[in-house]
Amino acid sequence: MAKKKKEVKFPTELRYDTASKDWVIIATGRARRPEQFKKEKRKKVVVSKKGCPFCEITSQAPPTLVMVNGKVYKGKDIPKNWSLVVIPNKYPAFVPYEKIEVEKVGPFFQKLPAAGFHEVVITKDHMRQLAQLSVDKIKEVLDAYHLRYLALKRKKFVNHIFIFHNHGQEAGASIFHPHSQIATTPLIDRDLQRALNSAKRFYRKHKKCIYCEMNKWEEKAKERVVFLNEEFIAICPFASKVAFEVIISPRKHRPYFEKITEKEKRYLAEAFKVVLGKLFKGLGDPAYNFYLHTSPCDGKDYPYYHWHWTILPKTSIPAGFEFSAGMEISTIEPEEAARYLRQIKI
Repeated sequence: MAKKKKEVKFPTELRYDTASKDWVIIATGRARRPEQFKKEKRKKVVVSKKGCPFCEITSQAPPTLVMVNGKVYKGKDIPKNWSLVVIPNKYPAFVPYEKIEVEKVGPFFQKLPAAGFHEVVITKDHMRQLAQLSVDKIKEVLDAYHLRYLALKRKKFVNHIFIFHNHGQEAGASIFHPHSQIATTPLIDRDLQRALNSAKRFYRKHKKCIYCEMNKWEEKAKERVVFLNEEFIAICPFASKVAFEVIISPRKHRPYFEKITEKEKRYLAEAFKVVLGKLFKGLGDPAYNFYLHTSPCDGKDYPYYHWHWTILPKTSIPAGFEFSAGMEISTIEPEEAARYLRQIKI
């Protein structure tokens, strides 16, 4: 009887993301054990509260939203017992503008005013990042995102709203005090537009949402699931762009973040608490970015899209290949990353 050939695993894989149409490289040949990421020496810069512009926020004005322990504060000032404040960014990338027109620059180029809004969402505790907050406090942050989204989508020239959070210097956080940002643009970014087009094509062909179908398959497969509750699923995606990337998605079909319910916000806060807590504990407090992808607010219908949050830990530095090839390299299989994160108790 012939001996069965031993399967030899190729040291590197190219993986395709059906939704985004991106290829990524899973460099299993130079992969590290998950525990090694926690042992890495991370540059920790702790900045004193003294002189922190966000700790001294009561001297700044005017806020666009003030919350006191989960409730919206109706006054015009910022009370001393504030728990969350949203203020205009002091150095905005986008500013309100009455009129925008495309201007041609020579035979090849175009420009237009960067019209929009740019705000900062600030939690009060100088030392406690989101991973260390309670579910109630994380929900307060989500409430602020939601309220400002609803307010900004009614503004002129707002067709797309970005909500994002940078934690740590390597992730671009220029101020130590925990904060998120909200920015609006008259344009839809290329990455989202590509995802919208892909979702639309799948919907037309199969009469189903590609994200719903992938999430159902991931639930059954279980390999890449990090956390699951009644409303949300958190997975390390099959074609992870970076090591320990996590995507948090509604389990039900939801095209528009602004239509999130109170119940869903509570379960989303729990998902963030667990996932960020696992990354904090399992990777030794890595720097990370997270951001929202949702249907644009340009007045068009996007019934085929499915909003979600993407969390990208900074476990490596992109170099020449990533920039030149337009492909990211991850040094751990998402299956292994999810398995490691699942076993971490929060």
